[in-house]
Amino acid sequence: MKQEPLVTIITAVYNAEDTLEKSIVSVLTQTYKKIQYIIIDGGSTDGTVDIIKKYESSIFYWESEKDLGIYDAWNKGLKRAEGNWIAFLGADDRYLPKAIDSYIQRIADIDNSLLEYISSRVCLIDNNGKPLGLIGERYDWKRFQIYMNVAHVGSLHSKNFFLKYGDFNTSFKIVGDYEMLLRANSSLNAGFLDEITAEMRVGGVSSQGTRAFKEVLRAKQLTNARTVVQLRRDALIFYVKYYFRKILGFKY
Repeated sequence: MKQEPLVTIITAVYNAEDTLEKSIVSVLTQTYKKIQYIIIDGGSTDGTVDIIKKYESSIFYWESEKDLGIYDAWNKGLKRAEGNWIAFLGADDRYLPKAIDSYIQRIADIDNSLLEYISSRVCLIDNNGKPLGLIGERYDWKRFQIYMNVAHVGSLHSKNFFLKYGDFNTSFKIVGDYEMLLRANSSLNAGFLDEITAEMRVGGVSSQGTRAFKEVLRAKQLTNARTVVQLRRDALIFYVKYYFRKILGFKY
């Protein structure tokens, strides 16, 4: 019988006293128990650190100091991570109780030692916890090079993934996870779990409209994911859709 793999979960946080506790509890109450939890706080000035201290006996490692943003915090977490699989959960997002169990079972079913990444479906919620819809598709390079069709929230990366592709690029403030996956290009060995594993609150750093899209274009250019002509077409399509939705009054 194969030994159960260790899963490291990393949460980057800054001034999230209203949401962090639910995220922490969702990790600590997973039905899968071989979990190593790391929290990197960016020097919060509210009650965030007090919440972390409340659960520190169940946290493998935590720190609180100024950083350069979420991807710098994730890189700090990676330096401490010992897991065979590594996930990133936002401070205002939360796992469903059997999320990691489902991931590990799916990985076992795939039975591919070269598997580098596996994602699932995620439920978007508003500030009151009301469901808004689902995100997350199977990784497909033809789609992924145009838009991030996978739900990165809570998804699992093999330890070898980071040895192969490196750390997160801290020059990005919003789409560093997309840029990281773009580096793998069409060669990414990815799996998919067709289940909802997490809830993601809309309104986080990754939902900042045109600012996020400008970073998306830079990520594609930096990784040579798209040609100049394709980038121009992507930009045209985005701005037409963006302003059309704005005129119609769509919030999300």
